[in-house]
Amino acid sequence: MSFFKHQSNKVQQPEPMEVTHEPLALDDEQRVKVLSPGMLVFKRFISNRLAIVGTICITAMFLFSFIGGWLMPYGEDEVFKHYVEMIKDYASVTENDQIRYTVAEGKEFPSVAQASFVLAANKKETTFSARNKQYTLEQLDDDFYIISALQEVASAGTTKDGYLVSLSPEFKAPRGFEAAFRQAIANKLESFTVNDTEYTVILQKKFYYAYISQIVASASLDIFDYISSETVATFEFQYKAQLAVLNNQTTFTADGLNFELKEEEGIILISQVTASGKTEYATISRYIVNPISSDIFLTIEFKDAAKVAIEEGKPKFTFNDGSGDKEYIIERKNTIWSIRSSASALVTLDFDQPSLTHLLGTDGNGMDILTRLMYGGRVSLMIGFIVVIIETLIGVILGGIAGYFGKWVDNLLMRLVDVFNSIPSTPLIIILGAMMDAMRIDPQIRMIYLMLILGFLGWPYIARLVRGQILSLREQEFMVAAEATGLSVNRKIFRHLVPNVIPQLIVVSTMSLGGVILTESVLSFLGLGVKYPFASWGNIINAVSNVFVMTNYWFVWIPAGFCILITVLGFNFIGDGLRDAFDPKMKR
Repeated sequence: MSFFKHQSNKVQQPEPMEVTHEPLALDDEQRVKVLSPGMLVFKRFISNRLAIVGTICITAMFLFSFIGGWLMPYGEDEVFKHYVEMIKDYASVTENDQIRYTVAEGKEFPSVAQASFVLAANKKETTFSARNKQYTLEQLDDDFYIISALQEVASAGTTKDGYLVSLSPEFKAPRGFEAAFRQAIANKLESFTVNDTEYTVILQKKFYYAYISQIVASASLDIFDYISSETVATFEFQYKAQLAVLNNQTTFTADGLNFELKEEEGIILISQVTASGKTEYATISRYIVNPISSDIFLTIEFKDAAKVAIEEGKPKFTFNDGSGDKEYIIERKNTIWSIRSSASALVTLDFDQPSLTHLLGTDGNGMDILTRLMYGGRVSLMIGFIVVIIETLIGVILGGIAGYFGKWVDNLLMRLVDVFNSIPSTPLIIILGAMMDAMRIDPQIRMIYLMLILGFLGWPYIARLVRGQILSLREQEFMVAAEATGLSVNRKIFRHLVPNVIPQLIVVSTMSLGGVILTESVLSFLGLGVKYPFASWGNIINAVSNVFVMTNYWFVWIPAGFCILITVLGFNFIGDGLRDAFDPKMKR
């Protein structure tokens, strides 16, 4: 026993093994065994630098578009305006060369009679007719006429015993009227007077007619401007004023009021004379001074200042409008003088340079470009995702049915795919865009139509992809087991076959996002996509419609183009990274 005990004491104890913690490689067999397929894809994805860059770009675009729009104090379609000093048209002055008519109260002088008067005046005739009425005209000056309407009071016909006079029923002839009428006919006079009343004689178809005249209107080139806008212009006032000017009188009476005339630099100033003094009442000139806008009332003082400046040939004049002296510029165009002045106007802040208020400036509509870029990113990204979802759903359903059933179902659906592939998408979208423009469809409804159209035109590629994958998967062991368990067709297609195609669908959908966003941007740039007031990156660039804007306002189109570039590249990088992560052999 002692021997064995001695030998046992000599047995050496094994030395402890040194444990090393060396890191395992990504493709080490021990490491691969503990990673799920999803984690393997994730590890491969994050090891792809371009995929990480694309992810950062897309994340930045999402934060910029959705979070940035909430933080910005401006609205998507908010228009900014500011006040600027502008030289604007204020009034126009024309030297009158058209006869103007002043009709007496209670009388009529229609346009037909006015046309007949012009013909008679040009022919130097003293009578004319219009609408079975007789008129006389009396020329008191070169451009001043008195027009009277003739009322028939008697007629005379020739007989062997002389002239037989017939009186109008409503006319009461004074004593000696018939004898005076006959004598005027015999002496071939154009008029005669009885009891201070003048009668006009006119020969018509062998009959002589006697008329009594009543003044109905005056015609002249003179323009009356009244001091007060509430002054009612009467025929008597204008008639008496023109007679006074014609006779070189300095005073006259009209409408029971006394007036005084005074000429200053070619303008006749009329003042009303009362016991308390003289008050300016009106002016007479050959100039028509009209305001550009109906809400502007031109005072007589302003009109006089403008007329004097034009008479003296001055290029500008100064007038105190109550708020201080203001300078007015006179510009002549043919026979019209334009009076322009500097005024504060509220205008759109278009193409404003970048500043602290607007970091990227404003566009041609006066909207903040940075805000429009954020809201435009929302629209472009939303359209991209919805279009991809629509074409993926349609493609998966039709491609899954075609791949699973095969035979005539496959043949029919693939011919449908061929039909859609044969449709010229760009001309079709242009035609539909023109139709929506003509129908004036609401911009929001138009955006929905755009997404549906792009989605329906883009599903054939996904349907072919799904169909091809399912054709290769439906004969594998797991599908034989699913068939043996008696699962329904829907469960076999959408629970067993389609999930095996999801990696390829993710890759294709991700890479399609960039193409859809680019397509939407091109359509919006051409005016066929998203419409105002909604913003998209494409219609922001659409504002650059000429070379001048493109070269001078770079801040309008370069940021939008940069956003499109970054987003499309980001989705393409992510798509490439997912493709390599799902199938590492594609990198070789």
